[in-house]
Amino acid sequence: MSQRKLVLYIAMSLDGLIAGEDDDITWLSIVEQEGEDYGYYKFIQTVDTVIMGRKTYDKVLSFGIDFPHSDKKCYVLSSSKTGKDENVEYWNTSVQDLIAEIRQNDGLNIYCDGGSGIVFELMKHHLIDEYVISIIPIMLGKGIPLFKPGREKESLKLKKATSFPKGLVQLHYERK
Repeated sequence: MSQRKLVLYIAMSLDGLIAGEDDDITWLSIVEQEGEDYGYYKFIQTVDTVIMGRKTYDKVLSFGIDFPHSDKKCYVLSSSKTGKDENVEYWNTSVQDLIAEIRQNDGLNIYCDGGSGIVFELMKHHLIDEYVISIIPIMLGKGIPLFKPGREKESLKLKKATSFPKGLVQLHYERK
């Protein structure tokens, strides 16, 4: 049995923000290009489990579209919600326990879909194996940072760097 990797696959502004003021993410559209998904389709085929924070889940639901991960096992970390809904199971205990429980079973990789609170907790416990970060060519100035301060230093190894015509640069790192 091979180790199921936990992969953070996310976009951020050049100044490190995953959302602008008032949770605005409309700026992500500046790199939209017909026929270009920046490797997302290929990536999503490598995962069977998705974890995200409750605010991220609520944001996804606010789009008024079908839940994009309905074919995956999905967990939402929440201190206020429990049980399940039609899309996800809420997880209220430690993120380390969740990842250990997922990794006890055979399967594909685990996708962390954000946001910054869950990323902080995963990083604090050295649980993210790979980082695929798409840098959008915009400086937002204010908003929600991807990486919160207060965690230990972590060394990474660059696996791949790809630039695209619309200015997006995608960095793929693995934890050493």
